[in-house]
Amino acid sequence: MLHIIYFEPEIAGNSGAAIRLSACTGSMLHLVEPFGFDMEDSKLRRAGLDYHDLAHVQTHPDLEDAFAGIEGNIYAFTGHATTFYGDISYQDGDALLFGKESTGLPQWVLDHPQVKLAARIPMLPERRSLNLTNSASIVLYEAWRQLGYPGGV
Repeated sequence: MLHIIYFEPEIAGNSGAAIRLSACTGSMLHLVEPFGFDMEDSKLRRAGLDYHDLAHVQTHPDLEDAFAGIEGNIYAFTGHATTFYGDISYQDGDALLFGKESTGLPQWVLDHPQVKLAARIPMLPERRSLNLTNSASIVLYEAWRQLGYPGGV
């Protein structure tokens, strides 16, 4: 199973969309506190539609707690890396780590000893960033493709 980790997500709709992404791919979604929203937020519910019962979601009080359950490699995604997401050979059990919408991942997270590599999604110059769940979808689907879409139809 692949893992998606959102470090301190701020926007309920993005986390709701990630719940749908988890349900549609069989991945585990890890949400690391603090959140910028209440887990009962209507925007979270609306974005997740009726996928909440089909998704695998865990909340964690801190990053250490989230990392404790990951047996594979942890890859951090940031616009400040030189490696591209498509150049990674993903394995079952790997985790894809994304930062908060406003600031991304802080340097101390990127430097964490459990983070194997920081990577980026290429974009045209002069653009700040993609939407959080759009970014997670791009990378997750590449990792899932490399694994042969286990469980997918």
